[in-house]
Amino acid sequence: MNMKLEKNGKFPGRPGPLLLVIMDGIGIGPKDEGNAVFQAQTPNLDALMSLPLSCRLKAHGPAVGLPTEDDMGNSEVGHNAFGAGRIFPQGAKLVNIAIDTGRIFTGKTWQKITASGQEGGTIHFIGLLSDGNVHSHIDHLFALLNQCARQGIPRVRVHVLLDGRDVGAQTALDYIKPLEKLLAGLNTKNNLDYRIASGGGRMVTTMDRYGADWSIVERGWKAHVLGEARQFGSAAQAIQTYYDEGCDNDQNLDPFVVVAGPSLPVGPIQDGDSVVLFNFRGDRAIEICRAFTEKNFDRFDRRRLPQVFFAGIMQYDGDLKIPAHYLVEPPAIDHTISQYLCATGVSSFAISETQKFGHVTYFWNGNRADPIDEDLETYLEIPSDRISFDKAPLMKAPEIMQKTIEFLETGKYRFGRINFANGDMVGHTGVLAAAIQAVEAVDRCLGPLKKTIEKLHGLMVVTADHGNAEEMLMKVAGKMLPKTSHTLNPVPFIIYDPLYRGEYRLANIKTPGLTHIAATLLNLLGLVPPADYDPSLIEYPAP
Repeated sequence: MNMKLEKNGKFPGRPGPLLLVIMDGIGIGPKDEGNAVFQAQTPNLDALMSLPLSCRLKAHGPAVGLPTEDDMGNSEVGHNAFGAGRIFPQGAKLVNIAIDTGRIFTGKTWQKITASGQEGGTIHFIGLLSDGNVHSHIDHLFALLNQCARQGIPRVRVHVLLDGRDVGAQTALDYIKPLEKLLAGLNTKNNLDYRIASGGGRMVTTMDRYGADWSIVERGWKAHVLGEARQFGSAAQAIQTYYDEGCDNDQNLDPFVVVAGPSLPVGPIQDGDSVVLFNFRGDRAIEICRAFTEKNFDRFDRRRLPQVFFAGIMQYDGDLKIPAHYLVEPPAIDHTISQYLCATGVSSFAISETQKFGHVTYFWNGNRADPIDEDLETYLEIPSDRISFDKAPLMKAPEIMQKTIEFLETGKYRFGRINFANGDMVGHTGVLAAAIQAVEAVDRCLGPLKKTIEKLHGLMVVTADHGNAEEMLMKVAGKMLPKTSHTLNPVPFIIYDPLYRGEYRLANIKTPGLTHIAATLLNLLGLVPPADYDPSLIEYPAP
């Protein structure tokens, strides 16, 4: 298929480059005391939002391929939507379909998982225990457990990662108690041995991403595989104890193991077992996959590598085949904007710090890790600091800004995309004051970028992948508590065009969303978008 795009006779683009700025986690919410974006001093963003070429976009639910309007957007599906230009079923929706149709249980991977359980091994399920629907959903775990029971698998262990981020800060027991009830019922009815074996908060146990802090994965390895962590008689006891000792957010709970007696963990992972990671989102799944599957692994001392059959509920990196075995096919995202740009000979760059680098590369490119064309594309990762982000809310925004200006001024690139992670990563800490500083840090970077675009006679598009920092408080039982999750709010979309003379205008699209951005970018580059892309956010006045 010829993917070279035709030139747009109605608008040739500008002489200078086009820059896409993604303000990760900065949405548009109620103007109240919990809105860090509203409370922040943002003169640059305010000025941009007042431009006539600005609107709001949906960044959650079906607009980005998620099942319902109650499903929060996230950075993975958001960047998939940016790069794909149309809606693909994502994450939870793919798994829901596979479970509802029963396909998940008919493939070779499930057969191999259950074979070990029927031959004396234990089946272990590891994953985030919540209904946040960003990385996982508790219903998926329950479906897997119920299927194991139907097939008479004698012994199952669950290793729970506690959320506090995509759901309320102290909601772990709301998920642990139903899980314990389900396990007890399956054991009694079917004479089985199903138990919770270990766990911990997601930000200290197992769920690191982009190699930012492998010690998080090591703590998970010790708990899940070696049975080494603080010991408790049950997961509920562990959680309540940590609450009583002052931990106020589930994501920060220390790892624990459940024991049948002193130094008798109930479920360390052994030779001959099967292990299933039931998170469907890839960024915080890849590292634990590598720990289980790589022979020449050097990120930490595993001490013991059990010979297990390891599978993910999905494959998290199609290029690197991580993991090799998986239960649900990932979305087949083809014909991304980067593929079209490379086929058309358009040079581009992508810049972010570690925390979001995979989003402007891997997810943007339709779940493909490598550049489409190394001769036309440049990727730059700025290493993130290993520190709680509320302690350093500037993160790497100044460095990203400076490198972006340097890249733009070379004259080498026609298009660039960058991600400022501050609004999302600091928003997830639940610390309002830090989130305000994070938003202000991003705003300060917009000013110099705007001046550079002016100087180079280019354009700048400013948007976000989902909301977070604009909703930092939530009411629970009459009290206002920190909110650490993403939101259902719209995000800004702004075109800053210093040479604008009315050549185009915002199109009247009933429900504009993130997938409409790809065609818009191609229009602004002076190109005709593919016919199957969602319509551009701009149109041209009749002559």
